[in-house]
Amino acid sequence: QVQLVESGGGLVQPGGSLRLSCVASGNFNSIGGMGWYRQAPGKQREWVATITSGRTTTYADSVKGRFTIWRDNAKNTVHLQMNSLKPEDTAVYYCNVNIRLDFFENYWGQGTQVTVSS
Repeated sequence: QVQLVESGGGLVQPGGSLRLSCVASGNFNSIGGMGWYRQAPGKQREWVATITSGRTTTYADSVKGRFTIWRDNAKNTVHLQMNSLKPEDTAVYYCNVNIRLDFFENYWGQGTQVTVSS
């Protein structure tokens, strides 16, 4: 059994910052890549950022230079620092983690709402 819990969402003005966190819990054997996705109303879920088990990071072009992803393996946690937020960043943000129980499988959190508005 695996559970991912996101936190840190909220309402912020354009140009502001938020930090999202996602904690994984369960009796898993190992954790691979970790990442963040987002879904705006009426749109498909899109990839935002990924960090591998080796801490290699990759970002969507829309957030490069503004967002930073990092992980704390000891705490089974992944974070997303979001700076210079824009209205188009408004979405529900979801944590995704590749976890091995019997085999590697992707798990999703329930999401946390980020709203960027004046």
